Amino acid sequence: MKDPYEILGVARTASSDDIQKAYRRLAKKLHPDLNPGNKQAEERFKELSLANDILSDAGKRKKFDSGEIDASGAEKPRQQYYKDYASGADAGHAYQNPSGFADFAGADDIFAELFRRQAQQSRRARGPDAHYRLSVEFLDAIMGATRRLTLPDGGTLDVTIPPGIQEGQILRLRGKGVPSAGKGEAGDALVEISIIPHRVFTRVGDDIHIELPVTLGEAFLGGSIKVPTPGGPVVVKVPKGSNTGSILRLKGKGVPRRGGQGDELVKLKVVLPSGPEPELETFLSTWKPGKAYEPRKEMQP
Repeated sequence: MKDPYEILGVARTASSDDIQKAYRRLAKKLHPDLNPGNKQAEERFKELSLANDILSDAGKRKKFDSGEIDASGAEKPRQQYYKDYASGADAGHAYQNPSGFADFAGADDIFAELFRRQAQQSRRARGPDAHYRLSVEFLDAIMGATRRLTLPDGGTLDVTIPPGIQEGQILRLRGKGVPSAGKGEAGDALVEISIIPHRVFTRVGDDIHIELPVTLGEAFLGGSIKVPTPGGPVVVKVPKGSNTGSILRLKGKGVPRRGGQGDELVKLKVVLPSGPEPELETFLSTWKPGKAYEPRKEMQP
């Protein structure tokens, strides 16, 4: 770390006025706003600010001259340059806001214009965005809905869920975030969607999958049955000779998407009666399947 006296180009016997004049002269040359993209000027302005911070403070200057502190000026590091002080500096630092430069920025000084613009931009700055998470039912995510979100402060937001929204998708509500500290617009509310799983339906891409129990008779003989879909039940014909694992595709009964809609895939599952069925038992006890009927044929070694 360079000696602050060397950075400012003043003698160790320099008066406070000499130090202030030297700082003003160099700051006007090295200020980042006057040297956009110049990393060398930015680094020198950082050193200049640190040097001035030590020598313009009588207490710090005395400690430095006596060797109590080093050229960094303090154990707690300072921010790099003036823009950073606005967001990360200690509340009492001289360069946290434009007023800290009032000692060397006259009305006709270029700094006066720089900080006037900064103050105007600060007043016009929009408020921060607010982040929320909203859990929605599976069918609401598929078909669309409007749901109310309760905020931490007790307020509410009505959120429109577009049809076909996906897990983790973020909805942006313009102007529903944190109000601006000045006269700017409020920030946005960013609502992340979490979808509650359904006990019957499963989503795979834009398709809906469902496992549907059928009776032995419905599978073997075929017939018409009701099948649930996100939009309500529909009547579907089960082909004769269907089996567990057979899949029926219902066109256009899946997830809405741009230019169309996905399908619903119905996987059949043959379910035998859970209680006694004497007639079925009697029939099966006398039934002699044909030679072609060998369900474990593929498992033979």
